[in-house]
Amino acid sequence: MKSLVRWGTTLGLVGSTLLATVFSGNAPVLALPEQQIAEKLNEVPVFLITNPQGVPLTRTLPPAQNGQKSTTVADVFMNGQEAQAFLEELRKQKDPKLVEMVKTLQVKPVPMGVVYKKLREDRNKPDRVLFALQPGQQDLQGAVTLLRQKGQEVKGLIVPVFIVQSADKGYVSVKRKSNNQEIVPLFLSQKDAQGLLNQVKKDIPKAEIQVVDIEGVIQTLQKKNDEWLKQVTLVPSSESLEYISKQPRTNAPNTAATPNLKPNNAVTPPTKPKK
Repeated sequence: MKSLVRWGTTLGLVGSTLLATVFSGNAPVLALPEQQIAEKLNEVPVFLITNPQGVPLTRTLPPAQNGQKSTTVADVFMNGQEAQAFLEELRKQKDPKLVEMVKTLQVKPVPMGVVYKKLREDRNKPDRVLFALQPGQQDLQGAVTLLRQKGQEVKGLIVPVFIVQSADKGYVSVKRKSNNQEIVPLFLSQKDAQGLLNQVKKDIPKAEIQVVDIEGVIQTLQKKNDEWLKQVTLVPSSESLEYISKQPRTNAPNTAATPNLKPNNAVTPPTKPKK
């Protein structure tokens, strides 16, 4: 499995917000307009550690042996509680250089689409700050277990996405109770995906949870032109939304609430995102 970049010894605050590189791959032709992709990603809150002005905390990685310059990285947490726990650990540090700075830091929810748009805008800037996605550990471990149970490769998995699908029919679609709109939910939480699976298992006996990576989903939206991809909806974890609901209103991102879903007997064609 691709190892996540770990915190270095040098911490600081970059001079502007969200100079980000999160997802790799530059698609020359986008199947969905960038704005539509960003809107889909905006359904999902991610969490940064920032100062009161929203400037993210960064760490500096040493230069590589090939003579390249040092790299500045900021971490994007998928789980708000884990971001908060990391911040609490920072506050326990005795380094005098960190004490004053850490006092004012906070966990800031940000729509993932904002990060995506900055990536697209800044991808050719040599001094861009790299953003490293930090998955929720429980969901990452659950995804690894599911993949191994099916004899699939775990290599390259960074942020797992859980999709309820039928081996012979394709992805299970659902309808929003609010407007009866049919969507294909892609869950950021294994627990939430399991909840849908439990609902549809009786009517769709071969239904199961498939694990893909967030980068593979984004690349599919960028490169494929299948009509059903317009129905794809990223569903933020109920845990993240609960964390946000407990924060001051001014600290909340502009993301949609968890879709109020009901199972739909129809399923999508068996076209699957490929990494």
